[in-house]
Amino acid sequence: MPPVPVVQQTLSNLFYGIYSVLSSQTPEKQWENATWLVTEFVLVGFSNLPDLRAILFTLFFLMYLVTLGGNVTIITIIHENQTLHTPMYRFLAVLSLSETCYTLVTIPNMLVHLLMQSHAISIAGCRAQMFFFLGLGCSHCFLLTLMGYDRYVAICYPLHYSVIMRPTVCLCLGALVFCSGFSVALIETSMIFSSSFCGSGRVEHFFCDIAPVLRLSCAQSAGKALAIFFLSILVVLISFLLILLSYAFIVAAIRRIPSAAGRYKAFSTCAAHLTVVIVHFGCASIIYLRPESGGNPSQDRLLAVFYTVVTPLLNPVVYTLRNKEVRVALRRTLARSCWIFK
Repeated sequence: MPPVPVVQQTLSNLFYGIYSVLSSQTPEKQWENATWLVTEFVLVGFSNLPDLRAILFTLFFLMYLVTLGGNVTIITIIHENQTLHTPMYRFLAVLSLSETCYTLVTIPNMLVHLLMQSHAISIAGCRAQMFFFLGLGCSHCFLLTLMGYDRYVAICYPLHYSVIMRPTVCLCLGALVFCSGFSVALIETSMIFSSSFCGSGRVEHFFCDIAPVLRLSCAQSAGKALAIFFLSILVVLISFLLILLSYAFIVAAIRRIPSAAGRYKAFSTCAAHLTVVIVHFGCASIIYLRPESGGNPSQDRLLAVFYTVVTPLLNPVVYTLRNKEVRVALRRTLARSCWIFK
């Protein structure tokens, strides 16, 4: 009969071996046996495309540089040219700055994960990313609505435009836009992170978006999902309907202009804004105006690439190519820069 210390040592080794086996299970296997609380998330991202990581990194990085360059160019042009110091172009500069911050929330992190093996993100980091992403996204909706109202005042009440859209009013309206946007983001983020997270901790996305994170909640509440869904509806649909209302009055006012040249000039000031509105609200509707995200995570990621990478790239291109005053100011700024460097 072996001595007691030997038996104790044997049992200790046995229990340690069992513990090691259990602790080496994947999170999915642990989830099958019991409820395991998640302490950090793993962003799946593009891990299912290992052979395309280098190509995707190069493509997204170049698009990101073009986006940053375009937005910085618009902000610089508006700042340097006195003729563009009007509410319309000041709102455009704010939109470009907001787009820059919007891309900073998601794209750098995505680029890092394309290069590294580890895709982990802390719950606090995920919450912060979602808060700023939703806050800036909602603010974009409200800001585009404000820009539509600015066009409505400029075309329907041209003689009173400078009084109605005076600097103090524009500043207050801009502050209201971002306060409203981040208030909505705070409500939605608080609802999503009000409970613990269970299961694998794998977020089927390349950033912390609403639907993939909500699926990991321990308390699978249909009421919470519906509340977030209806709040998203309020933001997107109300903003879009207000823009439609503004353009209904704009079209009625343009039709009363007697000359074709006058009608064309009036509508040309709205063309770039209208293009951005269609792209922005089209993407937002496809992604967020669904009670439940589609069952295909790859499709959701593809759509997310479009509204986080492609759409911010299109905005400065649209406003540069479709706006005559911006093009003229750009040529003037480039000519001045070339003269300075001679």
